[in-house]
Amino acid sequence: MPNRPLFNHHGISRRTFVKGLTAGGVLYGLAPWLGSGAALAAGAPRAVPMLRGTEFNLIVERGPVDFTGTPRIATMVNGSIPAPTLRWREGDTVTIRVTNRLDMPTSIHWHGLVLPYQMDGVPGISFAGIPPGETFTYQFKVRQSGTYWYHSHSGFQEQTGMYGAIIIDPAAGDAVRTEREHVVMLSDWTDEDPMTVLAKLKKQSDYYNFNEPTVRDFFRDVSSDGLKSALTKRRMWNQMRMSPTDLADISGHTYTFLMNGTTPAGNWTGLFRQGERVRLRFINGAASSFYDVRIPGLKMTVVQADGQPVEPVTIDEFRMGPAETYDVVVTPRNDAYTIFAQSMDRTGYARGTLAIREGLSAAVPPVDQREWLAMTDMMGAMDHAATGGMDHAAMGGMDHAAMGGMDHSAMGGMDHAAMGGMDHAAMGGMDHSAMGGMDHAAMGGMDHSAMGGMDHSTMGGMDHSAMGGMEHSAMEEAAAAGGGLRRASTQVRHARTEYGPSVDMRVDTPRTNLDDPGIGLRNNGRRVLTYSDLKSLGAPLDPRGPEREIELHLTGNMERYTWSLDGLEFGQSTPVHFRHGERLRVILHNDTMMTHPMHLHGMWSDLEHPDSDVQLRKHTISVQPAQRVSFLVTADALGRWAWHCHILYHMEAGMFREVVVA
Repeated sequence: MPNRPLFNHHGISRRTFVKGLTAGGVLYGLAPWLGSGAALAAGAPRAVPMLRGTEFNLIVERGPVDFTGTPRIATMVNGSIPAPTLRWREGDTVTIRVTNRLDMPTSIHWHGLVLPYQMDGVPGISFAGIPPGETFTYQFKVRQSGTYWYHSHSGFQEQTGMYGAIIIDPAAGDAVRTEREHVVMLSDWTDEDPMTVLAKLKKQSDYYNFNEPTVRDFFRDVSSDGLKSALTKRRMWNQMRMSPTDLADISGHTYTFLMNGTTPAGNWTGLFRQGERVRLRFINGAASSFYDVRIPGLKMTVVQADGQPVEPVTIDEFRMGPAETYDVVVTPRNDAYTIFAQSMDRTGYARGTLAIREGLSAAVPPVDQREWLAMTDMMGAMDHAATGGMDHAAMGGMDHAAMGGMDHSAMGGMDHAAMGGMDHAAMGGMDHSAMGGMDHAAMGGMDHSAMGGMDHSTMGGMDHSAMGGMEHSAMEEAAAAGGGLRRASTQVRHARTEYGPSVDMRVDTPRTNLDDPGIGLRNNGRRVLTYSDLKSLGAPLDPRGPEREIELHLTGNMERYTWSLDGLEFGQSTPVHFRHGERLRVILHNDTMMTHPMHLHGMWSDLEHPDSDVQLRKHTISVQPAQRVSFLVTADALGRWAWHCHILYHMEAGMFREVVVA
């Protein structure tokens, strides 16, 4: 275990506090390859360059930075962190020549853009990457407008500084009228080698979690809830071998949180005139950090999500996962306001200022008190009152060992909607369209463990009457022990994932609501944005209903620090297949206690509201712990695409799949 510093009442270490006082940035003029940069000290942040037009030359190179008082080498584009903002116009064809001056391959992915798969920039999927010393030319027509971003998709280069903003102006003029705008790009920086960070997480997954429950927390619980409740609470978490404070893998212990490449002490400043309507284009370019964003004293009106127009909604605060973007409009009246973006685990923050002139600042609020994960974050919609102190680690799935002799002969056209307890974990993109008349009588002893992320779309009409004699003894025993488990096992709608070395928990009754702002934001007295508040403007671009469904489980094992889909890390999995032109429903079922921002390349994801026909068009969907979400996809993009969690360390640890559209 590392030596852990004492924390103040907001959970920030003295080391983090001192880091926040360092005005850090790019060390311009200190290396020959940055000869075009002005000789600036790190304490004098420079505006991020903006490049306009249809032709661009981008150079990927190493350069010195100092965000913490200790110089380090970063990965830059044209000598800048963030990389230059690219401003395009909808309908134009852009040409971007990317020259690699690193000693390793590189790449650029144009996040959220609809383009030919060969231009998507994912090495090993859409192209081979850009070798050292070579230039790759990206060229594509710009088919959308809004706020987007670009970043490396090679190794940990994104973590070391390779990310930048994209603004695309609508061809017909912008419906959002403002007098001024600013890009606000949030990110995270570590002085450590990211490979070292990953190695530490592999050895000890909570290495950077300094918010573990303490004796002080225990006595506080005794005081507020009583001794019995406090003991039961500790016993439950200990039996599950899980931490109630596991909100982020990497904390402010090693991270410095940046706004437009500037530390909190550097105080990035965006100017305005009093009374102007100002558009702020927020982009979360962090490798790992979720941010909770607010501007004390100012209401924000959300007008775009992930580059797509939404019905305006006025809020005080919003959470954004890595890769998400939100455009908000504010009307400042005072001289200065703080833009405050605290990390979800409350171990630090990024900060800047909106002001009428340089040099002004407003009060910086303290970070909120950290909160523990709730039962909702671990067990979803299950009725927890009856679960007592039982060991939920064993709740993953019922024992099907006795199913070997079961008569499946009547299962030809089955409806899996009621098959909550059946373990199909690995039955992943399998097409059962030909199984209608198949004789399953001989399938009793079959091992289904390798049948990974199955497509049940054509299995709708099965009569389960023949399943009456099925052996449920394991489920009965577990239900007797836990009260609510029987209900949990029978409420699951689709396949559940297989237990194995890559899965340490499973949620049998996930919640489907979209109106939960998430841990740390519930009932905080502020108006916090949720997905349920957002509705894309206009009718769906594709009014068709889904032809079939595909479900994947988001899985992990924190002890091993492995992350996966359906219990299979990338390299062990096979591609998910979409049929070109089809409309399909995708279901993501989060079996972990962490929020995963899931990004499907090349195609839009129309998030479905569970209680209406409202849809929200996004390129990245943050799936909360113990949550099940569904979205519609039109498979209109031929080729090979990536689909992964946008927490970089989760992706590198295996939460990644290839999607083939053919």
